[in-house]
Amino acid sequence: MLLPDDPREEADALRSGERAVWAAGGLTGVPTPTNRSHPLFDVAGMHGIPRNREWDAVTSAEAPELPGDRVEFVALEDGTLFTDDDLPEDSLVPLADALESSVPAPYHALALRQAADVWSVAALRVTVVEVPEDVPGDKVDLAINDGERTILVDDVPAQGDVPSLEQFAAQQFGSFVLHASRLDETLWEVTVLPL
Repeated sequence: MLLPDDPREEADALRSGERAVWAAGGLTGVPTPTNRSHPLFDVAGMHGIPRNREWDAVTSAEAPELPGDRVEFVALEDGTLFTDDDLPEDSLVPLADALESSVPAPYHALALRQAADVWSVAALRVTVVEVPEDVPGDKVDLAINDGERTILVDDVPAQGDVPSLEQFAAQQFGSFVLHASRLDETLWEVTVLPL
C-alpha cells in the first residue's frame, strides 16, 4: 500500500490506523523493530541490556540513634546484627526491621543517610558458615582450579588450610574462588564463585 495522494484519504487512513503500515514501507506483514520477528529485536540499542540486580531488597527507614552517614551490617536469622562500627546499642534495629519483610536473613546490608534521621538501606542475601578452625586473620581468599590451590589470609599468602571453608565450596563447585569475612569467633560470611 502506498501513501495516498489525496489528503482526505490520508486523514481517513490515519483514523483507521493504517499509518503504521505506511511507516513500515506500505507493506503489510513487514516486521517492525517492536515486533519479535524483526531481526533487530534483541539488539541492545533497540531495547537496552537489562542489568543484573545488585540488591535483593532496597527500602528506607528512620534511625534517629544511628550516627554517621554510612554503615554496613550483617543480619542473621536469629536477629543478631554484626557490624565493624562502634554504634549505640540497638541503633541498627530500625534498618533491620525495615528490611525484614523484603529479604530473609542472613543478609549483608549497606545503609546511607539521606536526610536527618532517614536512611536508605539495601540488602543482599549471603551465606554464613561456621568455621571451627583457628584462623589467624579476619579474611580468607581461597582459589582451587584444576587441583592448584592458593590461599590468602588477610591478603597475605598462607601455607595452612581451612578445611570447613574448602569443603563448603567443594560441595558446590570443582574449581572455585571463595571469599570469607569473619563475623565473630566461628561465624564467617562466605561467597563462592565457580571458575
